[in-house]
Amino acid sequence: MFIEIDNSPRDYAWGSIHAIADLRGVAPTGGPQAELWLGAHPGSPSRIINPSHTGGAVTLAEWIAADPRTAVGERQKLPFLLKVLAAETPLSIQVHPSREQARSGFARENAEGIPLDAPHRNYRDDSHKPELIYCVSESFHALWGIRDISHTLSVLRGFIDAGQAARLSTDAIEWLAGHLDAHQGDVRDALALLLEPQSVPAQNLVAQLVAVAHTVSPGSSLARDANTVLLLGSTYPGDPGIGVALLMNRVELARGDVLFVPHGVLHAYLSGLGMEIMASSDNVLRGGLTTKHIDVPELLRIGVFEPGNPVLLPGNSVAHGVTRFSPDVPEFELVHVCVEGDLPGLELETQGPAIVFCVRGDARIQGRLESARVSRGRAFFVTPDERSLRIDGNAELFFALTGH
Repeated sequence: MFIEIDNSPRDYAWGSIHAIADLRGVAPTGGPQAELWLGAHPGSPSRIINPSHTGGAVTLAEWIAADPRTAVGERQKLPFLLKVLAAETPLSIQVHPSREQARSGFARENAEGIPLDAPHRNYRDDSHKPELIYCVSESFHALWGIRDISHTLSVLRGFIDAGQAARLSTDAIEWLAGHLDAHQGDVRDALALLLEPQSVPAQNLVAQLVAVAHTVSPGSSLARDANTVLLLGSTYPGDPGIGVALLMNRVELARGDVLFVPHGVLHAYLSGLGMEIMASSDNVLRGGLTTKHIDVPELLRIGVFEPGNPVLLPGNSVAHGVTRFSPDVPEFELVHVCVEGDLPGLELETQGPAIVFCVRGDARIQGRLESARVSRGRAFFVTPDERSLRIDGNAELFFALTGH
C-alpha cells in the first residue's frame, strides 16, 4: 500500500520562514518553520490524507497501533523518523543517549512521576537517537564533537594575542587555555566549568571572546572561529555555550554531503536545510544555546567527549541515480534518488516499511501490489508488502528505509 501522509511544520523559533515552504512548493505562513516530521513518533505523528485507506485511522501512529502487521510487518512500531530540518539560526548544543541510557532514563523519570510533556523532562521515550543529516541547501553548517585539544589551545592563544594587541582583557581566555593545558585536555571537566560557571573567569569568558572576535580580520587564521563566536553571540548573548563551541569541530557541508551523529556526541546545527533521519526518538540533553530545559550534569554523564573528526558518511552508489547512506545502526538508512525522464526507470528494494518524500519534479512509483504518483512536496508511507519499487519520471526523492 501507498498511504499519502502530511504534517504541520514545527514552529520552533530557530526555523526558517521560507526554506521548508519553498522546498514543498507552498506559500510560507509568515512564521518560522523548523522541522517537518514524517513518521509515527507520538510527539508529532504524520496525518493520513485519506483515512478510508487505513480503516479510519487519521494518523500514522494510530494506524500502526491498530494494524501493525499491515503497516510495519513483523515490527510493532516504525523504527525511524524522517524530518525536513531548516535552521535559520543555531540550535542548542546537545547530545542524545545510547539505547541503554535511554531505557534507564525513561524508566527513572516515569518512576519519578514526571509527565511526558513536562518541560524539564529529559527522556520522552526509551529509544536511542543516532541521526544523520543530508545537506539539501548549498551549504549546511554545524558543530560536531570535540576537536583536537592542541588545535583548541592554538585558537585560544591566538585570541589572547589578538586581544592583547587590541588592549582588551584576556584573563578569562588565558584561564581556559591554562586549564586545558594543565589538565591534559580533560574536556569533561572543562565543560562542567563552562556550562555551570561558578568562577569569575568562567563568567567573563564569553564577553572576552566576543570582544576579541570583533577585532579579527576576515583573512586571519582565526576568522572561522571568530565567526562562530560572533554568530552565537548575536543569537544567544552571554550564553556559556559560546565558550563550549570553541572546543568543538566546525563543519561545513556542501549539497549532497551527509553528516552522521552517533549517540553521546556533542553537536549543534547552525544553519541550512537538510533531510534528517534518526531512530524514532525525541530524547535530547541540552547544554547551551537554548531557552529550553538544560540538564548539564546529565549531559556530562551520558556524553562522549573524546576528541575526534566529524563522521562524513560516504554514499554507496547502487545504481545510476540511486545512492544509499547506511550508518551502522539497525533502525534506518537514507536513499537519495534522482530519476530522469529520458532514462530507464530505477529500481529500489525495501526490507520493511518506507517513507518517500519528493523535493523536485514528479514520478510514478510501482510496487509489487500498488502504485502511486508523487510530486514536489508530497510524501507517502509504503507498507512492507510492496518490497520492490520501480521509479519512473523526472524527480528527486528521498526514501527512508529500515537498516540492514
